[in-house]
Amino acid sequence: MNQFSKHVCFLLLIFSSAIGQQKITLEDIWSSGTFRTKGMDALQALKNTNQYTVLNFDRTSRSFQIDLFDFATLKKVSTLIDTKNHSELKSIDSYTFNSTETQLLIAMNSEPIYRHSSVADFYIFDLASKKLQKVADYKIQEPTFSPDGKKIAYGYENNLYVYDLASDKHAQITKDGKKNHIINGITDWVYEEEFAFVRAFDWNSSSTHLAYIKFDETDVPEFSMDVYGKELYPSQEVFKYPKAGEKNALVSLYTYEVATNQTKNINLSQYNDFYIARMKWTNDANALSIQVLNRHQNKLDLLFVDAKTGSTKVVLNEKDAAYVDVTDNLTFLKDNSFIWTSEKDGFNHIYHYDKNGKLRNQITKGNWEVTSYYGFDEKNGQVYYQSVENGSINRDVYTIKLDGKGKVRLTNKIGTNKATFSPNFQYFINSFSSVTEPTLYTLHNSKDGKQVQSIVDNKELASKLESYNIPTKEFFELTTEKGHKLNAYIIKPKDFDATKKYPLLLFQYSGPGSQQVANQWLGANDFWHMMLAQEGYLVACVDGRGTGFKGAAFKKVTQKELGKYEVEDQIDAAKAFGNYPYIDKTRIGIWGWSYGGFMSSNCILKGNDVFKTAIAVAPVTNWRFYDSIYTERYMQTPQENASGYDDNSPINHVDKLKGNYLIIHGTADDNVHFQNATRMIRALQLANKQFDQAIYPDTNHGIYGGKIRLQLYTKMTNYLKANL
Repeated sequence: MNQFSKHVCFLLLIFSSAIGQQKITLEDIWSSGTFRTKGMDALQALKNTNQYTVLNFDRTSRSFQIDLFDFATLKKVSTLIDTKNHSELKSIDSYTFNSTETQLLIAMNSEPIYRHSSVADFYIFDLASKKLQKVADYKIQEPTFSPDGKKIAYGYENNLYVYDLASDKHAQITKDGKKNHIINGITDWVYEEEFAFVRAFDWNSSSTHLAYIKFDETDVPEFSMDVYGKELYPSQEVFKYPKAGEKNALVSLYTYEVATNQTKNINLSQYNDFYIARMKWTNDANALSIQVLNRHQNKLDLLFVDAKTGSTKVVLNEKDAAYVDVTDNLTFLKDNSFIWTSEKDGFNHIYHYDKNGKLRNQITKGNWEVTSYYGFDEKNGQVYYQSVENGSINRDVYTIKLDGKGKVRLTNKIGTNKATFSPNFQYFINSFSSVTEPTLYTLHNSKDGKQVQSIVDNKELASKLESYNIPTKEFFELTTEKGHKLNAYIIKPKDFDATKKYPLLLFQYSGPGSQQVANQWLGANDFWHMMLAQEGYLVACVDGRGTGFKGAAFKKVTQKELGKYEVEDQIDAAKAFGNYPYIDKTRIGIWGWSYGGFMSSNCILKGNDVFKTAIAVAPVTNWRFYDSIYTERYMQTPQENASGYDDNSPINHVDKLKGNYLIIHGTADDNVHFQNATRMIRALQLANKQFDQAIYPDTNHGIYGGKIRLQLYTKMTNYLKANL
């Protein structure tokens, strides 16, 4: 080999080595979108044809389109509407169809209220005539077509209205709505946040009746939040927020008959201090179903309400020593029998009941959990669902007959599979990812799961990541000294040397029924953890007792003691890691956000001989400060369980602080209030403890906006480098 060849080879070697050693930066994660995956645009499956629609945006014309596609071919069929052809329609935020899918209800100029709620300008678009018609001259909430397509019910300023399309007239159904007092047909803050629904009204199948829930917030305590803004004086946002043990809104149920303009109050006097967690008309136009929970949420009644007489009948009752989960899985079949999911045998499974609530069959069985119920194909008698049958960190899609026989696994790649089915259940689009494979979208036959075609892949991202030579997550089962077997992963530097000693950072969330150790593609925190690994840290995660998808007993062991067993498991996990020959047991840290911040705060205090450093972002510091529905589900009330609240509150253990502690919070957090941070900070100061804090004015629970996320993670990175 001549000298020139040797020189070229040497340069190539240096160049390839440099590529292989490219490091992840915070800007890659939070600014430039370097690791962003390609995805499918959100699709909406039609119900009457085997088609779906997608909302698109044309950057050239600066216009929005709703495009129609065929499920079998994935080919575009037509454009239903293009905003460039309608000057009054500047944008499309969201849209829904009427039952015949001949008209669209389009939202524009949406203004968020809380996490799920918003008001917007709404337009009706007729697909045949191409006519665009504004529903109201003011912004409204949750407009919903009646099944016959002739009317639209909606919420406005805490009252319920019905708009008649033919006459262009609005009828006001309720008149007592008043901010911070009475809400009709729209949920209050705590229902929206914890029961995850906003629209508290529903049409029956014949469009003759409207059922709705009324919330009387009059006696619910108010919470005020300072908004600093840009003006000379700050303003205040005041809203009703029931903390644990405080008064909830009083709920009542009504039916409204359109023809007679008559409203009927449904008698629920047999219940006291209760929730109406779900409301849905059955296939019988005269029968409304509601799910009533007691305040402890350990007794659930499924009731059928007769719209004509107002009489009620308990069809199904669920009881649990801890709590009963509320879901959206209730499905009524043509004969008004129904599909229901429950943990009553110790694992979440699918059941079939007749219209009177008598059990016909337990459809799925086994020591594993059904994680998603996709639906029922009446034509073929097939149920479709997702489960963890192949390990609690994985997800697969299955079909099974209504009698529980003929189960078929429809996905075959190990990782996380999520399905979106066509209206006739002939096809499904599968979203697959694993810890080593970025998201892949494919079209499959629903009968046997056979792949029809690929839709979107992320090969380009996978190729790009090769130059970063990123570390991998290693999954394993960690056994604590008490014998608890816990799902875990660890991330090691690519040049890991088992003869060296490394600092360890634990990441966790740990909330009831949650999961962090999952075989799915990487999120922003994962890339940050891998960046830390490139800087010489080990990063690990352990899902302790109380987390999900391993059965009810594992999940509900923390009942009335949030923060006790979860903290115990994180401390024991850290001790186990500390015994690894390549981990420096004097340099173990922990961090988390929200519930995870509650955990990391407790761990640095109760585990002060184990943890050197902790970061707590937006932490709960005493469950007394959190909302009633979430907290009491797991803790009951402070009046009943004072020790459960106080023994596990980090505020009451600040005297134990020895290590480095950074607390972070946004002042406009309407979920975990800034009050949690101020009480913790005050307690630490009174105890003469040195700590660090980072306060983000006017940011909510997510702490974002502009370059705030980049600044936040820069601060946390620098803190770890200086203190771990």
